[in-house]
Amino acid sequence: MSILGLHHITIVSADAQRTVDFYTGVLGLRLVKQTVNFDDPGSYHLYFGDAHGSAGTIITFFEWPRAPRGATGIGGTHHLALSVANEQALLKWKRRLLDAKVQVNGPYDRNYFKSLYFRDPDGTILEIATKGPDWTVDEPLESLGQKAILPPMELMSINRNECDIATINWPEPVPEITADMSLHEGLHHISAIGASVERSHEFYAEVLGLQRVKMTYNFDDPTAAHWYWGADNGRPGTLMTYFERDPAHTRPVRMGAGQTHHIAFAVANDDEQLAWRERLLSFGKRVSPVQDRTYFKSIYTNDPDGHIIELATVGPGFAVDEPVEQLGKTLKLPPWLEQQRSLIEEHLTPLVIPCSTLAVVEQTHAF
Repeated sequence: MSILGLHHITIVSADAQRTVDFYTGVLGLRLVKQTVNFDDPGSYHLYFGDAHGSAGTIITFFEWPRAPRGATGIGGTHHLALSVANEQALLKWKRRLLDAKVQVNGPYDRNYFKSLYFRDPDGTILEIATKGPDWTVDEPLESLGQKAILPPMELMSINRNECDIATINWPEPVPEITADMSLHEGLHHISAIGASVERSHEFYAEVLGLQRVKMTYNFDDPTAAHWYWGADNGRPGTLMTYFERDPAHTRPVRMGAGQTHHIAFAVANDDEQLAWRERLLSFGKRVSPVQDRTYFKSIYTNDPDGHIIELATVGPGFAVDEPVEQLGKTLKLPPWLEQQRSLIEEHLTPLVIPCSTLAVVEQTHAF
């Protein structure tokens, strides 16, 4: 019984069409499911990912029309990161984003990977991160995460020359997303904000059984601890990280557009999910009954800072109610909502789906 990695992250969007345009048209993800929030069927729930919506590649959005902008804080996420193979792809992304009038910071050397940062139209902080070098650049594999590691001084924000970094770019326009730029390998990591990194460790390591792979400090705020947990010695796609912030000087998260609603980890199947539910209860955690989300089953709990944590099964997947070639093209409802389709559709603004999102490419990521 183990956590396989990240399954998905769910964020609040104020405008579903704007979200579709950005995540498909700019980032090249596929809209793999157009449905509604099963707990609030008057609003969209959109899923983006690789061609098949593989677990670990999925970013989902609840549309809360005209929702005010949220704000990061304790109990919320700081950013999510998507994976690319190397620095060349990173620089191509920088050029493509800048040409699309998206403000970009970086690339920054984070010692274990290189990355750049930008925001989506709702203000969600997004990172694109390379897969390497890896966690062993400053400690051996057999002792990852067992001692505190200070970031190299030359990589800290106080020693960076932002003017020089701004000039690092791909020399030519990038009108099309090239194969090496593909984001279909999905999530690299999710970074959250907590009041006690030790308390977070008790939850992610002792309760969920994830491996601590790095104890370091925030490169942009050296007073704040920054710890990483994951599976398979910190394989990208399995990583959860926490910035520790003093609650006396840091506000709680303000929910709204651009903020994360919940974070989901992948478990293999229904039986393991039930075993996880019993384990969470044995640790005194609040945990929901199993919820049937059609494309996977879910249970929900909270970490010590209040983040909603979901454990979702890998299957059955997004092709259970429409062919892979047609994923995301039309509104799909679970059987128990079909009789309300007309009423639900009256409350939704029809989406314009770019044709490029309907193309099926080779599946690149799966547990």
